[in-house]
Amino acid sequence: MTSISTLANGLTVITRPMPGLETASIALFADVGSRHEEERVNGLAHLFEHMVFKGAAGRSARQISEAIEDVGGELNACTERDQTSFTAAVLNDHVDLAVELLGDLIARPAFDPAELEREAEVVLQELAEAEDTPSDIIFDHLWSQAFAGQALGRSILGSEESVRGIGQDDLFAWRNRHYRGGSMVLSAAGAVEHDAVVALAERHLGALGGGKAPEAASAHFTAEARHERAKADQAQITLAHAAPGQKADDYLAARLFADIAGGGASSRLFQAVREERGLAYTVSAGLHGHDELGLLHVHAATARKEGKAAQALIDEVLHDTAAGLEQRELDRARIQIRAGQAMALETPWGQAAQAARQWLVHDRLIGREELAAKLAALTVDDVRAAGARMLSGAPARATFGVAA
Repeated sequence: MTSISTLANGLTVITRPMPGLETASIALFADVGSRHEEERVNGLAHLFEHMVFKGAAGRSARQISEAIEDVGGELNACTERDQTSFTAAVLNDHVDLAVELLGDLIARPAFDPAELEREAEVVLQELAEAEDTPSDIIFDHLWSQAFAGQALGRSILGSEESVRGIGQDDLFAWRNRHYRGGSMVLSAAGAVEHDAVVALAERHLGALGGGKAPEAASAHFTAEARHERAKADQAQITLAHAAPGQKADDYLAARLFADIAGGGASSRLFQAVREERGLAYTVSAGLHGHDELGLLHVHAATARKEGKAAQALIDEVLHDTAAGLEQRELDRARIQIRAGQAMALETPWGQAAQAARQWLVHDRLIGREELAAKLAALTVDDVRAAGARMLSGAPARATFGVAA
């Protein structure tokens, strides 16, 4: 049974006990990501995530690692454009240690200047690796064209100039400004007990500032294009159309359209581009939802000489899907969403992460029955209309290595 409590500083604590398990996952999610950054400190959210592991509450980076691994557990973190998460997985005997460590990372980080200098170099190596990998960097290029000149379009990793310019004061200011109780969720699932987790949260996170963090500036879609002509063994092709945000009434219909178009081996894009024409080894479509808007995005990896043909076919398939997707395709996409959710929720991590994400986006939890009912209510016409709306405007495009 799911239980929810709120601390005095506004932090939400959600627990989902899973009888019979001996493990627990604890997820601390904050409603802050790279889109909240100023341009001069682009990459700050990601560097902050790295730096909290370099020392906190008197523990060194090594001691943090040893503390969790001595009990067979794991610590991890992830920075996205909208959210940042810190997670722990442990045996049931060590939930207290997991919450303690997560609390230390956020409430009591050291941000030692010497460690900051070293870790900035590590992040720059990560950035260099991404820039040397076309299949990775192409998505940064796409977001930069879909949200040109906006924080949402900038790289999560930042640039060499911006990362080198981030100082200790920036890290503390970021924590104080954005890691506030009213914009955070501590979610625990598996072998957990609600009152115990609430008490741990109060002890280790209750001193964080209260209220909500500032919201990011609203974004708007820009249909710009970037084409890198550098020679490569394989061409990377991406495009994106403006899509509904996560709270929009037609978000679920748009997601079904994206899945039908390119969500798997039975999708229209996979069958047409790869199976029937052999134009690409990899081709897929998806819907990425931000708060106020989203992106219907397509990616394909193909031979350089086939790049233009693949692009033309992708556009054709998308519009054909909006015009003529069938009931059996809708039925398949519906069951795939339900199955995917059910499989994820059979793990403590899936339960904890879903609860935290839903709470930050919707201020409530959405159960499986509610999702199933919404899926069942959507018709072929609803999904076709959602697709047509997304495809009605010009797309943003980013390509790498497509032959002239």
